[in-house]
Amino acid sequence: MFERKHQNLAPVQVFIKRLVTCIGIAVLLIVFALFIGVAGYHWIAGFSWIDSLLNASMILGGMGPVDLLTSTGAKVFASLYALFSGLVFIAVLGIVFSPIVHRMLHKFHVADEDLQA
Repeated sequence: MFERKHQNLAPVQVFIKRLVTCIGIAVLLIVFALFIGVAGYHWIAGFSWIDSLLNASMILGGMGPVDLLTSTGAKVFASLYALFSGLVFIAVLGIVFSPIVHRMLHKFHVADEDLQA
């Protein structure tokens, strides 16, 4: 997907296309994670769809739960979903920043080669 260190720096249009692709993948990952949370809160905790969406969004966004969980199963699900959400956050950051960091490091490498030549 990315150019190798001995290749030239990709044009800006290619970089923007990569960035948009990575953002799209990150959005799909967020939607998938949100679906898991909404379904879990609805079927395990017994919340309505809108309350499930609210709770899953708040957990996925790092804000914490909104409604009180009464059953043990719901509490276990919320705990696992919170841990899963933290990993999704890290993955999304890695996916979105990978083309930016790659371009930055590649640009530094190209600049070093120019100095040695």
